[in-house]
Amino acid sequence: MSDETYTVTIEPIGAEIKCRADQTVLDACLREGVWLPHACTHGTCGTCKAQVLEGELDLGDASPYALLESERDEGAALLCVAKPRSDVTIEGEVDVDDGVEIHPVRDYAGRVVELAEVSAGVRRLRVALTSPIPFNPGQYVLLRTPDGETRPYSLAGLPGDTIELHVKRSADGLATDGWIFKDLAVGDDVSVSGPYGQFFLRPARDEPVLLLAGGTGLAPMKAILQSLASTGCSRQVVLYHGVPTVDDLYEHEWLERFAASHQWFSYRPALSRDSFDGRTGRVPVLVAEDYPRAAGHVAYLCGSPEFVADSMKALMKARLFPRDIYREDFFDSADRASGRNVVRSPLIGR
Repeated sequence: MSDETYTVTIEPIGAEIKCRADQTVLDACLREGVWLPHACTHGTCGTCKAQVLEGELDLGDASPYALLESERDEGAALLCVAKPRSDVTIEGEVDVDDGVEIHPVRDYAGRVVELAEVSAGVRRLRVALTSPIPFNPGQYVLLRTPDGETRPYSLAGLPGDTIELHVKRSADGLATDGWIFKDLAVGDDVSVSGPYGQFFLRPARDEPVLLLAGGTGLAPMKAILQSLASTGCSRQVVLYHGVPTVDDLYEHEWLERFAASHQWFSYRPALSRDSFDGRTGRVPVLVAEDYPRAAGHVAYLCGSPEFVADSMKALMKARLFPRDIYREDFFDSADRASGRNVVRSPLIGR
């Protein structure tokens, strides 16, 4: 850990924070409760892009698709991978929704208490922490691998001293094939930091809710559902969970039980390749069939960039405006390398 520290000034609010030379500007800000826009935290999506007004930053491993060469020349940086090389002044967008509590990022130690195969290529990882982590339902943590790298995973439960993560296996993935699906075992010590992300339930919004999840995009939706139930939900909530085959469907029994015990909730699983006793087809297509007019709802989308983009198109065609749609794109190394769908519209809620 570097002892060298610089001052980062965030305009237009004039906040000043200390940032180590080996620390990203975003991490330093979030730990001090300065909530700058962010999503992937790995230099891929472009959400945290900001203008450097004074000083020097190491731009780090920013995707050339999310931070163009012309933008670099004009002084832009992705704060989730940029580190200070002098005192720095940046122009950031600090925006917090009504009714949303800000939880500064902290480090947490824990021990694995469950590691279960819940579907083909998905494991449920539960970690008992030494101290409880507060978060807004829908946010994520960074899980640290044995070699010091970090990977983001959405929190699938309620805030507390035990967290639940849904981990999809990625071929040759450093955190999955190289660790979670290989050597990690119940009883192992792990560490996480968080909470991160601006994808979470907006408690001040009282419209009917559409939850659209692809694959392990179900994890933050499970947190949102549990939060709604714990606070006494009085609006209709519909969850679509899209996976390719029956073998990919997970948390099916839990969601059926949840629907049976909560009249305000409807569960609509969808298989894109297999047929079963539910519906067959991609979620964006099924949503378009069910909601030719979606105005008056608020929607939360989570899954692969392709899933989110197609779901966005379906909802906007159904007259749901971007201000009523919150999204979380699960980027992987292939998305980063190819630049697929990495740059997102600033008009879309996150």
